[in-house]
Amino acid sequence: LFAIFAFATCGGYSGELRLSVDCANKSESDLSIDIAFAYPFRLHQVNFEAPTCEGKRRETLALIGDFSSSAEFFVTIAVFAFLYSLAATVVYIFFQNKYRENNRGPLIDFIVTVVFSFLWLVSSSAWAKGLSDVKVATDPDEVLLLMSACKQQSNKCLPVRSPVMSSLNTSVVFGYLNFILWAGNIWFVFKETGWHSSGQRHPADTMEKQPSGYNQGGYNQDSYGPAGGYNQPGSYGQVGEYGQSQSYGQSGPTSFANQI
Repeated sequence: LFAIFAFATCGGYSGELRLSVDCANKSESDLSIDIAFAYPFRLHQVNFEAPTCEGKRRETLALIGDFSSSAEFFVTIAVFAFLYSLAATVVYIFFQNKYRENNRGPLIDFIVTVVFSFLWLVSSSAWAKGLSDVKVATDPDEVLLLMSACKQQSNKCLPVRSPVMSSLNTSVVFGYLNFILWAGNIWFVFKETGWHSSGQRHPADTMEKQPSGYNQGGYNQDSYGPAGGYNQPGSYGQVGEYGQSQSYGQSGPTSFANQI
């Protein structure tokens, strides 16, 4: 929807300004000179006629400037963004399994989203500069300077009506809104690629391995159980080993006597 508003407000624009030239000789005056222009704003091709206030002779003039490149670039990005959004919506709804297969779909979606975010920023900035130049080139006061009759003080040249640029201003606003929208969507598409989950998984694995390595130490092993000396009932309870004090007592003195 934002892309539609962007290219509709720019690509469908048409404006008009009106000038008045009041010659010293009233019969040579023209009080209603209408100049119409529209997208793609090739103003140098917009011709109009104006009186010279020198008899009935009239001169053919043209506006100054060609701003079609920035305007067409902006509209082209908006149209392609709309088409891609429409195609992506169909894939999200009806081909979710294909989209997630081999992680190829989210990866392509992520790259395209980054590219469109950059293009929205560039095209919106270029069109904002182009619109500023269009406003200057279609300013009635600037157009009056092109007429030879207005260079004579005896003639009165006045602007009657200026072009309405509200829709073009709206197109620039929607251009930057599209940039914010697509740039913000980078995070959500990034999460679909699996890189975010893989990055979260490694710290979790490390935390899981630490307790396991710690539990394999001397605290929870059976070193204090059957293999140790504290929990073995046989070392303290078996009379056969601990109670044979006679053999220990007899062997000591006998060997000592023999040595003597």
